[in-house]
Amino acid sequence: MKPYVLCHMVSSIDGRIWGSRWRPRANVVPNLFETLHDELVKEGGAGGSWLCGRVTAQEFARGKGKVYPLTAEKFPRENWYARKEAASWGIFLDAHGKAVWERSDIGGDPILVILTEQVPDSHLAGLRGEGISYIFAGKNEIDLAAALETLNRELGLTRLLLEGGGGANGALLRAGLIDEISLVISAVVDGSTGGPIVFNSGDSDLGPAPLQKMTLASHKVLDGGAVWLRYKLS
Repeated sequence: MKPYVLCHMVSSIDGRIWGSRWRPRANVVPNLFETLHDELVKEGGAGGSWLCGRVTAQEFARGKGKVYPLTAEKFPRENWYARKEAASWGIFLDAHGKAVWERSDIGGDPILVILTEQVPDSHLAGLRGEGISYIFAGKNEIDLAAALETLNRELGLTRLLLEGGGGANGALLRAGLIDEISLVISAVVDGSTGGPIVFNSGDSDLGPAPLQKMTLASHKVLDGGAVWLRYKLS
């Protein structure tokens, strides 16, 4: 069994998510993403654990450009938890162990990293030393379905907010693991080429997303001309 996955994103009307490039600036509502995140957490009533991808992980990590020091220790490729009790978790996909955290939580939410078995022992030692929990989901590539099942089985997570970036969103969408999309379209435009988008599947054209049904569950006009759309997927 997996958690209910709700993808929550805020974008420009052209689907871009790099807020610093949005214009006009007067239409950008400060902290809109965070405000609605908190509203979704209260609505769910099952904690506010959230999941992001590798690029976002490196934005949160403080050891930019660093690697964990080499070690002679050997670690089994088994899930390891610095703790198991938490109101909510900050969960990150980091298949190859690129993020050096130099922190153990984000806003009070303990960090948990999803890895592949090819991550070196030095990285595992670094995570343990910083009190960061980790689970394994695949040998060379992350098995997203297996990772979600582990989060449900071992931590009891029944609901998870998927919050980007576009690569993580696109991967879970193509794996058929997203149950709902919460998309806020702000009254702004990026208008350029190459910026990150809500759903991204890499540089290769993989064809249409494997969606059978997408139903509008609710819609709401927000401050600044933004529109909040909620869709159920099946």
